[in-house]
Amino acid sequence: MQKRMGEAVARVARKVNDTVENKTDSLDLANCKLMTFPVGIYKAMRSVTEGIHRISLANNELKSLTGRFINTFSQLRELNLAGNYLHRLPEEVTSLLHLRAINLSRNRFRRFPEPLAAVATLETIDLEENEITEVPVEKLASMTSLQSLNLRANPVGPEVRLLVRPLVPFDLLLSPEEPVPKA
Repeated sequence: MQKRMGEAVARVARKVNDTVENKTDSLDLANCKLMTFPVGIYKAMRSVTEGIHRISLANNELKSLTGRFINTFSQLRELNLAGNYLHRLPEEVTSLLHLRAINLSRNRFRRFPEPLAAVATLETIDLEENEITEVPVEKLASMTSLQSLNLRANPVGPEVRLLVRPLVPFDLLLSPEEPVPKA
């Protein structure tokens, strides 16, 4: 077990070093068994954080994201957090002024993460396979840049199914309704 943990830590360190040395605009820490975002990465990446536009933390074991993470990577355009254990986002998400796409599929959200509604630049929100029942319809309708909202495989209420063009200016992706079982 310790050997596997050591290998995972070494893999994260290699990926961070590659990003820093090559000054790439993305950081891919998907499938690294992370339970939290490693604090040491903030220091290691200090010189390149402004140039990071894409981060993938998909398929880890994250239960939360900190305001420090959001504030450090303030230039993000794409954030992939699919396949974690997230159930809320920090309020600081509203400060991501360049964020165009966020993938929160396969997490544990029970309601739409409200801070996202304040991110004016968002074009794509993927919330597939969560536990969302409520969606702030009015707030979403006022998101002028939003082009696609994926709510497939969520137990959304019937009022969300009434949101069709032209009421909302974006593509709303929902799972087909289950037929009502006959008694």
